[in-house]
Amino acid sequence: MNLAIRDIRHHWGRFVLTCLGLSLLLGVVISMIGIYRGLVADALVLVRAPAVDLWVVEGGTKGPFAEASRIPRDTRNAVARIDGIASAGMVTYQSMQIETAKGVARVLVVGFEPGRPGGPAVLAAGRTLERSHFEMVADIKTGLELGQLIRLGNDDYRVVGLTRGQVDSGGNPLIYLSLQDAQALQFELEGAAARNQAARGERANTNQVNAVLATIHADADLDSVARSVSRWKHLSALTQADQEAMLLSAVVDKARKQIGMFTVTLLTVSTVIIALIVHTMTLDKAREIATLKLIGAPDRTILALIIQQALAMGVISFSLGATLITLAADRFPRRVIVEAPDIAMLAAAVGVVCVIASLAGVRHALSIDPAQALGG
Repeated sequence: MNLAIRDIRHHWGRFVLTCLGLSLLLGVVISMIGIYRGLVADALVLVRAPAVDLWVVEGGTKGPFAEASRIPRDTRNAVARIDGIASAGMVTYQSMQIETAKGVARVLVVGFEPGRPGGPAVLAAGRTLERSHFEMVADIKTGLELGQLIRLGNDDYRVVGLTRGQVDSGGNPLIYLSLQDAQALQFELEGAAARNQAARGERANTNQVNAVLATIHADADLDSVARSVSRWKHLSALTQADQEAMLLSAVVDKARKQIGMFTVTLLTVSTVIIALIVHTMTLDKAREIATLKLIGAPDRTILALIIQQALAMGVISFSLGATLITLAADRFPRRVIVEAPDIAMLAAAVGVVCVIASLAGVRHALSIDPAQALGG
């Protein structure tokens, strides 16, 4: 006869309600870890999408994501002539809001040269850009559909391709335009602003891009090629690994610390809740524990009773919480990634929490006088 199971059956209502409440709390812990994994994945999507080896940006900067980067258009031709470079392409990045059938959406517009590095690597539907004007590739998250016309600036663009999961570090979907269209959209002015600029004799400087992306030959040494680019004082060269490390440290580091603090806090609260419930359950069965002592039951039987109840509470609550978050992950506004190793580590942490939380109940149970079974 398992005393822990027998006692749970006797107080099943309170035990079930406790497990339900605790499962929601542990579900929040799991979701926080999943949100962090999603932040990392989203932060790396933009930098990995072009599938390049080298990022050439303005000298002395870590652009184009950590800080502003502006370099002349002819930089691409200079980079392409460096020994070891296989291909090079110019890109621009700009944030904007667009009107869709579902309302206003915040997007990141990527301007690239069709046929050169910088565009989407994989399409979910449709095709890539074939014309230099008035075509776009959009992520499915924008709500746009193939063949749909959308107004950007003063022109209409047709959606010819769709991507999936292409977002920036803020979770905003990407839209790909040709470099010419993206620069026109970035620098063109409307109405009075355009007339004022013309009257002052000023012209928009469209001879700049944010970065030049390059791939290298298979037999070329990446670090050597990067050093060759950096010899030009007005340019900096970042490898793909450097760009990813910089982006994670600049964008995700604070979020990681914040989510870590929330996770520790929630686990601490879970420990306190389990400890209170186990202690209360121990107080309620003080006479039964005294009876066990009176008939000669060893201390390990009483310890097993309390620890098994705490572990059962943790296992049931964790299972319910993990199931709930796994089913609801796709409904979160930001990407939530629940990975098996994280679940396993958190499950082990919950087991430790349950054992620690049961110590208060164990201490009280061991101090119960067997005379209480006789009403003393």
